[in-house]
Amino acid sequence: MATALQGLRILDFTALWPGPLATLVLADLGAEVLRVEAPDRPDLLRYLPPLDGRGEGAAWSMVNRNKRSIVVDLRTAGGQAVVRRLVEHYDIVVEQFRPGVLDRLGVGFEALRAVQPRLIWCAITSYGQDGPWRDRPGHDINFLAVSGLSSHMGRPGQGPAPWTALPGDVGGGTWPAVAGILAATLQRERTGNGQLVDISMADGALFLNALAVCQALNGGGSQQAGQGVLGGETAYDHYRTRDGRYLAVGALEPKFWVQFCATLGRPDLCDAAQDSPAEVTALKAAIANEVAAHDAGHWDAVFAQVPCCVDVVRTTEEALNLPQFVARTVVQPGPGGPQLRSPVRLHDQPVQAARPGAEPGADTDAILAEIGLDGHEINQLRQDGAVGGPA
Repeated sequence: MATALQGLRILDFTALWPGPLATLVLADLGAEVLRVEAPDRPDLLRYLPPLDGRGEGAAWSMVNRNKRSIVVDLRTAGGQAVVRRLVEHYDIVVEQFRPGVLDRLGVGFEALRAVQPRLIWCAITSYGQDGPWRDRPGHDINFLAVSGLSSHMGRPGQGPAPWTALPGDVGGGTWPAVAGILAATLQRERTGNGQLVDISMADGALFLNALAVCQALNGGGSQQAGQGVLGGETAYDHYRTRDGRYLAVGALEPKFWVQFCATLGRPDLCDAAQDSPAEVTALKAAIANEVAAHDAGHWDAVFAQVPCCVDVVRTTEEALNLPQFVARTVVQPGPGGPQLRSPVRLHDQPVQAARPGAEPGADTDAILAEIGLDGHEINQLRQDGAVGGPA
């Protein structure tokens, strides 16, 4: 059966997390992804513990499954010539260099678009291709800070806590990149022309902060920690159980709120006043007192029978063993051990067996032969240091 993205051919110049995760989604849907790696700048994710059964970083193995690899030294004339040949065959580029780096090497968007007019170029950067901060470096914690998200994370008086799920990288970088590439591909089908997809992870983090932005743009000021329907001004919160676990109470809608209060044994709380901070504090204290009377297992069993948006906070290992996730096979076999499956599901496209992420440069000679270079030319490129990997 043909895959959804069969025929898309992508050169992936990215490393670490947001870019490789984006190209993983595309590879799992059938795109042909070729990692273009430097000879002397390994992807640090490959060495991040824990290691899988192949001795590779488990996260590296996951995000690089179903991808091939070529090693090219972009600092050499031969390496630059290889990239120009590659874009004749791979007409989508995904990269995470700072703006202007690849331009200075002669293999930036404009230079390669002259070779391949259909080229779609997706640049994932900290702050985008323009603006006074275009050259400024950043990580997830920085994007959350400058977007305002961090300002209302956490509890009042305690300061923001780091989010280990990397929402700025993934929500602000990975998913906009996937959407941008697919949108540009659809447009190319109509016009025949490619274009530059400019993804700023800081812009993406600001978009994640859209509820607070709507408030700020419409006279409501800046949301602070502990404020808002979702930030602490209602019963929407986490409550500690007798055994030190937590219960997540998301019973916002009236019908869920009534069910929650009744199940808690406090139907009187349904009509409790919530018009002042003191009233909200009193309400939450009453809920906390009831929740603390029982272990998490008790509440798990109780609320499993009452669908009102209340759940025990799970550990990651517990989450993976929940019947819902098991039934949906969110974990799939991988070359070095089990791996997380992409959340994008097409019911007419069955999950294919994952191919292991290629060792750096494992496909160098094969790829060069596929784009028309003969054995003598390949050997010369190797001797010149323009390409690398196992011979």
